[in-house]
Amino acid sequence: MEIKKIHSEKAPAAVGPYVQAKQAGGMLFISGQLPVEYESGELIIEDISRAAKASMENIGFILEAAGGNFKDLIKCNIYLVDMSDFAEVNEVYASFFSDGEYPARACVAVKELPKGARVEIEAIAAIK
Repeated sequence: MEIKKIHSEKAPAAVGPYVQAKQAGGMLFISGQLPVEYESGELIIEDISRAAKASMENIGFILEAAGGNFKDLIKCNIYLVDMSDFAEVNEVYASFFSDGEYPARACVAVKELPKGARVEIEAIAAIK
């Protein structure tokens, strides 16, 4: 089985020794996406809704680079520094699935995230 690196110029570059995503067969494994906005390149920290949107958009850019879209997601993990952000992040997250077909998901609180981010989202997709 061929394993290939997937990269989108629209999603932020890795901040460590990893890649944006790897594809093996029809499975796509997307590394955790920090809330870096594509157009400004800004790491969003203060506005949790805007931060969640940026992380999800970055996942979308990577899905697109692999030939997929949000309907292909089968599992997401959300990491929050403060669980009181859960409701706002949930609202933004849900808006990316207009048909109500959500992937499986976990959401956990962590002590801290790279670069002082308050949210990070990783995902697994099945690309046809």
